[in-house]
Amino acid sequence: MDVLFVGLGSIGTRHLNNLHEIGRRRGIPVHADALRSGTRPLREGAAQLLRNQYTSVEQLPPRYDAIFITNPTSMHRDTLAALRGRAETLFIEKPIFDDPDADLAALGLADDQGQKAYVAAPMRWCGTMLALKEKLPGLRPYSARVICSSYLPDWRPGVDYRTVYSAHRDLGGGVTIDLIHEWDYLVELFGMPLESYNLRGTYSDLEIDSDDLSVYIARYPSLLAEVHLDYFGRTYRRTIELFCQDGTVTADFGAGTLTLADGTVERYEEPVNERYLREMDYFVTYALTGTGPSVNTPATALQVLRLTLGKA
Repeated sequence: MDVLFVGLGSIGTRHLNNLHEIGRRRGIPVHADALRSGTRPLREGAAQLLRNQYTSVEQLPPRYDAIFITNPTSMHRDTLAALRGRAETLFIEKPIFDDPDADLAALGLADDQGQKAYVAAPMRWCGTMLALKEKLPGLRPYSARVICSSYLPDWRPGVDYRTVYSAHRDLGGGVTIDLIHEWDYLVELFGMPLESYNLRGTYSDLEIDSDDLSVYIARYPSLLAEVHLDYFGRTYRRTIELFCQDGTVTADFGAGTLTLADGTVERYEEPVNERYLREMDYFVTYALTGTGPSVNTPATALQVLRLTLGKA
């Protein structure tokens, strides 16, 4: 499997490691190149997993089995334009863009243009979420309450939070789209809401210029949903509560538990990387043998982005 990575920060390096691990498990040789814009040293072990490092598009081979777009969100559109037609399948890190009005057709990414593409959605692949999705048809929720609260300086140990894209609006940072995972999984669970309202801004003492709090309320045909996202919670919380006919069902993605209406606690604790490995296993199958649309197409991802930004 010949692949190209554009962007080898923390998430790109994770995907590079996981791609090699899935290739090893499945007996699929992986040959990975990198297109780099600078000479900053790569993260430990990454260089050993690369075949070649290039500094310009003109140096690249004409075609890859897959290209991973894992550079900052603000660069996705220009990168995709520069690499159009060079990949059988695209893996695009979330959020797909920082511009909700991006023209997918101009990039060859519209549903009817034939480009295979998957936009990252790792929350869909965690053990607790998979268990919740299996039980959802029998739950009949009246209301959903979602929270993702965490402390941005703790996200990347040893890295000054003020220097990462999350802290800067012009790099695509801000809790509203940085934590697009929550809306991604809500849309997968319940579809697009009939209407939604959002208030957001910067309220904490963090030294950032991006929004650190975003709160939504949304209406579905049979339920209301509340969503709370922040960068300043000192105690990590990532949960969805479903208030149902028979009681409350709570999926705690941090603890890896699913608490049912009768109080039964099912446990799905696992290392965080397991969800990324499941996602990569899916992507490898889709890239090599899949036909038709992926489970998260660019069109769907852009629709979720528009919803997240109040443009839907």
